[in-house]
Amino acid sequence: MSKIIKPLYDRVLVKRSESEQTSAGGIIIPDTAQEKTQAGAVIMVGEGKLLNDGTIRPLHVKKGDEILFGKYSGTEVKGNGEEYLILREDEILGVFEK
Repeated sequence: MSKIIKPLYDRVLVKRSESEQTSAGGIIIPDTAQEKTQAGAVIMVGEGKLLNDGTIRPLHVKKGDEILFGKYSGTEVKGNGEEYLILREDEILGVFEK
């Protein structure tokens, strides 16, 4: 049975972008030497940030946005046989403009 994780409140489910396989000079980088990318696509978003007065503020990011996040941000999870990252909206550093 396949499962996907639905993020709650101000959390976002992200699929990391693939890391570069070769350097700028054309040297092939082995898997063991590659760093994980700090960019990815938003797959799913929670309903919004729960404020102290009980209201919910919608998130600024939406499904399909390409985002940049910190190197140690979020929690890695698996679902549907794929690796994802769940992070809070405030861990997102920026959104790539199209």
